[in-house]
Amino acid sequence: MKIGLDIMGGDYAPKAIVLGAIAAHQSLSANEHLVLIGDTQQIKPLLSEKGFNPDHFEYVHTEEVIGMGEHATKAILQKPNSSISIGFQLLKEGKIDSFASAGNSGAMLVGAVFSVKPIAGISRPCLCTIVPKLKGGAGLLLDVGANADCKPDNLLEFGVLGSLYAEYVMQIENPKVALMNIGEEDEKGNMLTLASHRLMKEKASFNFVGNVEGRDLFNDKADVIVCDGFTGNIMLKLAESFYVLTIKKGLKDEFFDRFNYENYGGSPVLGVNAPVLIGHGISSPEAVKNMIFQSRDMITTGLVGKIQAAFR
Repeated sequence: MKIGLDIMGGDYAPKAIVLGAIAAHQSLSANEHLVLIGDTQQIKPLLSEKGFNPDHFEYVHTEEVIGMGEHATKAILQKPNSSISIGFQLLKEGKIDSFASAGNSGAMLVGAVFSVKPIAGISRPCLCTIVPKLKGGAGLLLDVGANADCKPDNLLEFGVLGSLYAEYVMQIENPKVALMNIGEEDEKGNMLTLASHRLMKEKASFNFVGNVEGRDLFNDKADVIVCDGFTGNIMLKLAESFYVLTIKKGLKDEFFDRFNYENYGGSPVLGVNAPVLIGHGISSPEAVKNMIFQSRDMITTGLVGKIQAAFR
């Protein structure tokens, strides 16, 4: 297994990324290898500082970087030697089994669609995130930003994708899939949610439990909550602020501690033909370590193959 990691992406790259790779290495098995993509001249001194044997990693050297503020499509096309572009080229050629970066999220989405491409039958790949549950465990929210505008067919696909991720990667048996709405009743919502509800209710391939409201995000009514990317991104950013607020207020609470983004690593891009993960721009070594573990889990569970089979 070869897990590709962009060491140039993120606000604290390359140091935070390299330290996260070192931390993850301790828990990887002998057949699980990290491939670091970026400027090796910056990587090697960091490894030496930690007394880490550089032979534990594989390296693909490049000095070109896509900045966080660059236009995603232009950057992918104009910077073929950037760490993100090279990562996707390696993924497309099968030289790595997954690719993760805490860099420009738009470039990661565009790169995924251009290189390994959406799975046949999926019109819009999406981003998902883990949501802590009040009584323990976790759920899944998707889409959280890849698709600001959606059609009912898209939300139906998100339901299938989320159900498969929850079942195989999160190990939730027969996950409950719900639609985020402004009321629980079937007839509630806007044009998008009304049409999506009808489609999801007729779908036999996942366990649809109907509508949920914003207050249900952290309870056990659903394991997978589906929404458009505009709504999901707002909910995600609001949820992320809870942990920051408790820190600022000097509060210590086990539940709100689980809102710390570091615990979950990154957001998987679901619906493309290879495992791709996008990390938070401010990813710390702990977040990078968990992003690597997420990559491994997506590979070992054969998630992409199961999604491909579901859309045949």
